[in-house]
Amino acid sequence: MKLALMCRNAELYSHKRIVEAAEERGHEIEVVDHLRCYINITSLRPSVRYRGEDLPLFDAVIPRIGASVTFYGTAVLRQLEMMGCYPVNESVAISRSRDKLRSLQLLARRGIGLPVTVFAHRTSRADEILDMIGGAPVIIKLLEGTQGIGVVLGETQKGAESIIQAFGGVNTNILVQEFIKEAGGEDVRCIVLGDKVVASMKRKGKEGDFRSNIHRGGTAARVKITPQERATAVGAAKAMGLNFCGVDMLRSNHGPVVMEVNSSPGLEGMEKATGIDVAGQLVDFIEKNAKFGKTKTKGRG
Repeated sequence: MKLALMCRNAELYSHKRIVEAAEERGHEIEVVDHLRCYINITSLRPSVRYRGEDLPLFDAVIPRIGASVTFYGTAVLRQLEMMGCYPVNESVAISRSRDKLRSLQLLARRGIGLPVTVFAHRTSRADEILDMIGGAPVIIKLLEGTQGIGVVLGETQKGAESIIQAFGGVNTNILVQEFIKEAGGEDVRCIVLGDKVVASMKRKGKEGDFRSNIHRGGTAARVKITPQERATAVGAAKAMGLNFCGVDMLRSNHGPVVMEVNSSPGLEGMEKATGIDVAGQLVDFIEKNAKFGKTKTKGRG
């Protein structure tokens, strides 16, 4: 097969592993930096120019689009979909998952477990926002934050009100969520591929930090998940329309609650913590499912 890996940095662990897994299985794979692509929007003859040449017709594309360039990256991916290339994750599903508010609304509509969450812009009535959640402590998030950046813990009622009002002072949209104290600074990340959880790990934040992101100094270890957690992870992926993703959950007193669905999950922490060849399973999935023109986006523009 002729594959494309859409990414900005070919040297990252995840991207090197995907390339290795594809080549080990005899496939040809080209790394394409989506920000260096030009889209030729022409009726019935869509094309993408990259490094002075039109990209060939790939059998499948593996999109690894960073959150900061979602708009342009998904535009390039959509163009490849219009050319008939099979996407592991479709452009519309990636855009859906990157919109934190929309993704939470879609998960709620599917009945997926979530922390109580309030979306707000005007923050002059911070007391009312907190009352809707049940009071402090709460987690306050910038809608555009990633990897734990823009996430603050409001431990007391007055402290939380001050943080909410401060965010309001810079004219931004925020999410305020209940703090799941019983999670103890730990979360569970599941890698979903198709309709299965293929790997899972427990992440714990560094001492004194409620965030469990490995990028922020957290640690990870293999974990056995419950049937309910497995069903929640798969259900969250389906709600987003993603074939391959990371689903982050907290273990609350009322069952698993989803914090985020990541359309470009890192592989390093998961593979090292579990010993599972996630990259290889991803390529195996493509072999079984890739088909020219197999995308909802083709023909819709």
